[in-house]
Amino acid sequence: MNTHRQKTLLSLITHKFPPGTIFWLSLSLTFAASYSLLALKQAFNSPYIVQDDARQHVFWMQRFLDPQLFANDTIADYFQSVVPVGYKTVYQLIANLGIAPLTLSKLLPLLLTLITTVYAFALTIQLLPIPITGFISSLLVNQTLWMRDDLVSATPRAFVYPLLLGFWYYLIRRSLIPSLGAIALQGWFYPQSVLISSGVLILQLGKWQRGTLKLSREKKDYYFGAAGLVVAFLVMLPYAITTSEFEPIITATQAKEMQEFWAGGRASFFTDNFWDFWLNGDRSGLLPRRQSLPILLYAAFLFPFLGKTAKRFPLTRQVQPSIILLPQIIIVSLTLFFTAHLLLFQLHLPSRYTEHTLRLLLSIATGIALTIFCHGLFQKTTILALGFATILAGILIFYPLLVTDFPKTAYEIGTAPELYQFFTHQPKDSRIASLSPEADNLPTFSHRSILVSWEYAIPYHLGYYIPLRQRAIDLIRAQYSPELNEIKAFIQHYHIDFWLIDQSAFTPDYITHNKWIQQFQPVATEASLRIEQGNPLALPPLIPQCTIFHTQRFIVLEAKCLVGANQAPTRYTP
Repeated sequence: MNTHRQKTLLSLITHKFPPGTIFWLSLSLTFAASYSLLALKQAFNSPYIVQDDARQHVFWMQRFLDPQLFANDTIADYFQSVVPVGYKTVYQLIANLGIAPLTLSKLLPLLLTLITTVYAFALTIQLLPIPITGFISSLLVNQTLWMRDDLVSATPRAFVYPLLLGFWYYLIRRSLIPSLGAIALQGWFYPQSVLISSGVLILQLGKWQRGTLKLSREKKDYYFGAAGLVVAFLVMLPYAITTSEFEPIITATQAKEMQEFWAGGRASFFTDNFWDFWLNGDRSGLLPRRQSLPILLYAAFLFPFLGKTAKRFPLTRQVQPSIILLPQIIIVSLTLFFTAHLLLFQLHLPSRYTEHTLRLLLSIATGIALTIFCHGLFQKTTILALGFATILAGILIFYPLLVTDFPKTAYEIGTAPELYQFFTHQPKDSRIASLSPEADNLPTFSHRSILVSWEYAIPYHLGYYIPLRQRAIDLIRAQYSPELNEIKAFIQHYHIDFWLIDQSAFTPDYITHNKWIQQFQPVATEASLRIEQGNPLALPPLIPQCTIFHTQRFIVLEAKCLVGANQAPTRYTP
């Protein structure tokens, strides 16, 4: 390959200034926006649609628009108490402008995607100053994030990606004030990321000199690190000293004794499979799930080997010393991962300290590795290099077309609009008891309180979950009780206004095939046996006289009618 052609091809990928940089950044933003718009189209495809996890974090925010909603609602109080202050403030400020929280949760992913893309691009070209590398890495970041439902959820963890990337970018540039601002924002939106950033600040004080790790001799490094750690301490202090009414946090010993934390449970965590637990577990595992990673990310593992063959891949000499940040992040993430296992569940879920950072680091490392590899090929043979580059471009651009469910949004579409409208027109302080899966949607679509449901049965804080678990047990007992007095006592004790029942609620399979109800033993088995044996039940005979609303799928009973009923149970035949 002649010298002139080498210089020409190299200039095509090493152009550092506009229009080259602007072009590749613009192209990165174009892809990011296109993925987001695909999700946005889904988000507004129905008047009753909500992202799965947003149901927990957004429903109670309707209080910002109407303070009378969810009065004396423990579920709403709990989820309001656990969200970070910055996350809550953003939604509250926008709600003051008249934009409903649910609507904002659908719009935020677009903004977060664009910010994430800018930081991913900027960070990458700080490590290898080649704009096309920034494009490759930022494109892979977007594909990786849209193969998961984190970013689209608009929950606190959606903010972790731009905040981590932003901090790493400012850290490399040694921009003190923006770095401190990024740490503060991490604490206000996703506190676990502050621990990662703090660990990185500490490791930054170490310098490799002739193969030996030594402490930095630069005073400015210590000033920078100290300032960051002080901000981290101050932003985390409220979490450390504030006592929640929903404490204590569950211990590992307690969790192992609860079905909720095993396979099929609401917070499945433990498993007897060693590799699944430590590597692939969604909450316990070290690695992101393989199915949610673009295939090209495996090229990241080429990077360490390319660096050892600088003669064959001369572009490795252009990699900046700040690349040391990547292994430092990995060290910190692994340390926090194992610490979280040791202190289970005091630092929440161990996987939260590795899955987010690894997705970002693999994408960045892949962009750098592929650029170096392609340049090395061009040094050898143009035809082979062009062929490889063409295949690579095809995979980069068209890979999402081969992925099932891309972008992954996990949007839940409400399929019972008449039911939602009925409850919307009931008094604002109404409380609904139900074992139906549809109860998951009622707080979001009807803005009415429920007694309990699968979606909101989060078992990490015992002060919240133990009473909720008891409510679920009492509801199962009452719904399948042979005693009318037990139903009346249940309604009066929990101040129930409506009782939502599936039309199939009294069939044998309804309980046995419901993994949530099956968590509550032995009451679930006892109820199932009553139905299978055709034993007398108190509630079914009252359905005709106390039904206030019904569809082909649902029956809504008026609680005051049930309390005033005076009818002995009859033998029930499913």
